[in-house]
Amino acid sequence: MILFKPKYITLLLFSIFTISVQAQTKHHYQTDFSVDNFKERRTKIYKEIGNNAVAIIQGSAGVPGFSVFRQTNTFYYLCGLETSHSYLLLNGKTKTTSLYLPHRDEGREKGEGKVLSAEDAELIKKLTGVDNVYGIEFLSRDIIKTGLIKPPSATIYTPLSPAETGNDSRDELLYAQARTAADPWEDATSREAKFVKKIKSAFPSVVIKDLSPILDQMRLIKSKEEINLIRQATQIAGLGIIEAMRSTKPGIYEYQLDAAAKYIYYVNGSRGDGYASIIGGGTNAYYGHYFHKKDVLKDGDLVLMDYAPDYRYYTSDVTRIWPVNGKFDKAQTALYNFIIAYRDALFKYIKPGVTSGEVLEKAAADMKKYIVGKKFVKPSHLKAVQEGLVFKGHFQHPVGMAVHDVARVRGAVKLKPGMVFTIDPMIWLRDERLYIRIEDVILVTETGAENMSAFVPTTIKEVENTIKEKGLTEFNPPVILPFKDK
Repeated sequence: MILFKPKYITLLLFSIFTISVQAQTKHHYQTDFSVDNFKERRTKIYKEIGNNAVAIIQGSAGVPGFSVFRQTNTFYYLCGLETSHSYLLLNGKTKTTSLYLPHRDEGREKGEGKVLSAEDAELIKKLTGVDNVYGIEFLSRDIIKTGLIKPPSATIYTPLSPAETGNDSRDELLYAQARTAADPWEDATSREAKFVKKIKSAFPSVVIKDLSPILDQMRLIKSKEEINLIRQATQIAGLGIIEAMRSTKPGIYEYQLDAAAKYIYYVNGSRGDGYASIIGGGTNAYYGHYFHKKDVLKDGDLVLMDYAPDYRYYTSDVTRIWPVNGKFDKAQTALYNFIIAYRDALFKYIKPGVTSGEVLEKAAADMKKYIVGKKFVKPSHLKAVQEGLVFKGHFQHPVGMAVHDVARVRGAVKLKPGMVFTIDPMIWLRDERLYIRIEDVILVTETGAENMSAFVPTTIKEVENTIKEKGLTEFNPPVILPFKDK
């Protein structure tokens, strides 16, 4: 028997404890997609880029201060990893994928918990199904080692479209870039452009091709796992709108409806907004993207709400409009019923193989028959309805990882099973500065379509009955500021 002095026993126990704690350190990784899901997506990229090219996908940069990191949609879509300053290299020749990550930052982990890094290579390969995991410093070396960037086949694919990293969409990101470019005091160079410049500087002979169109077409058709997440995001969005309806009454503020919906979002596990809420009472609703939410809701007005959460990297897009006082008047009833009928007419013709133009044409024909004999309170209301019959924007945009998701469903595009998009019937009463619409999320199925947001109150009876119910702002009324301690 070997005897140890007490101080050595203490050191031994401490070492065992430390090893045990490290072994039990919890890593954070998504559970919505399998390794096979990610491998299937990467295999599609191999096929598209061919045998003589590589693809490089840049992950999101770190976030400043106490902001919470969110990976870019593209990077997450291909591996599910949420580590900043990471890169994916897809080799078209060998059909292998390599991940390049920063090294472990022990000081950071003491404050935030475990961050998956280059030192977790074996774990990461198991989680993501990639073939190799290296430190970030090996990316340049491995671009050369592929042997695929030598002339005359020196081709690198990388996304050139702006990366989505939360409550943004590509169209809005492009508009933001344009506004920045108009400011002579700002650096308008995008992160994607800087990355391309870095590649060209290191490897001047390469040809850069845009990976975005390939990724866009992949993201247009949703898998069953994606559809499940969009359905859950839609359910949360709908519950948020229902809670806002219950909380509506004259005298409350637009932002208080936002607060009621946010509670529903967070209590159901959302990370935040899929986009900034659009909540406009009265003439504020006339602005399609009204974000201020500072005004009091008034008796006699309608309030429009368009809002959805950022739920596990997926979102939705649901809109409803309802009377602040809980009762549609005669004029509102006629206009609102027209919008509901238009929604139903659009939905009726959605199925695989048709185009948005065909759906719009058939729905408009139905609605021309609908308005025959219908009474509207003002001539301007009839005019607004008639203008709605020729408007082509009732059939809107894809929904998925972004609210205005990538790719297109309008124009000559034939609908296919797995497409998810919105139908958004709307009319403008220009003389009164009013705007009336509802919006639903539609999934194209093998035989037709599913309205994912059909459960959200729509008919006049459903809406008015929901408003009668007590909401969060009534169970827990807001404290009038400035707060005074008793």
